[in-house]
Amino acid sequence: MNNFAQEWLQAWNSHDLEAIMHHYADSIVFYSPLILKLNNDPSGRIQGKEELRKYFSRGLQAYPDLFFELYHVLEGVSSVVLYYKSVNNRLSAEMMVLNEEGKVIEVRAHYKQM
Repeated sequence: MNNFAQEWLQAWNSHDLEAIMHHYADSIVFYSPLILKLNNDPSGRIQGKEELRKYFSRGLQAYPDLFFELYHVLEGVSSVVLYYKSVNNRLSAEMMVLNEEGKVIEVRAHYKQM
């Protein structure tokens, strides 16, 4: 899981959208409080890789100085939690469920309130 976490982090920190998207399955379901803000969507949910690509693209534009600092990788059964410093120095934890190919099929993102 550490390789997955390092590759994920490097993709984000390089702002390489294709490298970022490589980690997600076509059937991804993604939940985040930032979806409320960036998408103005009260469900806080995105479904499907193409919709996620659009959301991530908006996020990279909204936060041009985005840089994640990974603190911990917590391993589970077919899942991982990445605990890191996110945009605007906010602490974040993302719980990711992985399929048999190691692609993310569900994310639950959490942020410390500032």
